[in-house]
Amino acid sequence: MKIGFVLEGGAMRGLYTAGVLDIFMDHEIPVDGMIGVSAGTLFGVNYPSRQRGRALRYNLEHAKKSQYMGIRSLITTGNIINKDYAYYKVPMELDVFDDEAFQKSGIDFYATVTNVETGEAEYIKLDSVFRQMEVIRATSAMPFLSEMIEWDGQKYLDGCIADSVPLQKCMEMGYDKIVVILTRPAGYRKSASNGKMAKRYYKDYPNLVEGICNRHLEYNSTLDLLEELEEQGKIFVIRPSQELYIHRIERNAKRLTAVYDQGIKDAQDQMETLQKYLER
Repeated sequence: MKIGFVLEGGAMRGLYTAGVLDIFMDHEIPVDGMIGVSAGTLFGVNYPSRQRGRALRYNLEHAKKSQYMGIRSLITTGNIINKDYAYYKVPMELDVFDDEAFQKSGIDFYATVTNVETGEAEYIKLDSVFRQMEVIRATSAMPFLSEMIEWDGQKYLDGCIADSVPLQKCMEMGYDKIVVILTRPAGYRKSASNGKMAKRYYKDYPNLVEGICNRHLEYNSTLDLLEELEEQGKIFVIRPSQELYIHRIERNAKRLTAVYDQGIKDAQDQMETLQKYLER
């Protein structure tokens, strides 16, 4: 039996996912493959590396620093999340990511990215977080707030544009049991966005513009499928039991901790049911 995790993004809402995964770690929940999107990838890689609490720890330590993220970084580098500090200095020097443990985990980890030329999602297997840090940047490169990231001759942006919840991809990969971690509460549906900014900003990338404009349709369709499969007992879903009150670029330590703690609580509350699903 193959077990797969699907990890939704959502910028700092991803700390909810970090909390859930830390409880999974406590209970040694097995997994064969993980597909992350944006923050789902950023924080999710700590599961194969077995670094409990790391995602919350380094965000509490660095979120308030202007060299980590914010308007200053956006103006000076074109990226609201600073490349050199957040993606390289922090994981390689200040709060070191255990890339060796990640590589030896035996877990297939895929990062979802959006190809700006085709507007389609691609799923890049991570063999080494350090060697593929630009893929990590690409999956979380928020449109309008980040530069396009080049990898292997292609340009990419945030995977959320093309596939916010890669449930279908996980099913296609042949996983028998699928656990989906969402960062929005039950009943949430995404509203249509004003496409004028996308049409102006990305006028040379019509397929990307189409993806941005239609994102709500794809997202809501996926949630419809997810809820149907969940009701049938074919997948297991953990989602926030209440709304997460947090900004995408959040600096407030209490809000960051509260979102993480909500993930801890919800995972603990559903652990027995999850274990029964996996054993069934």
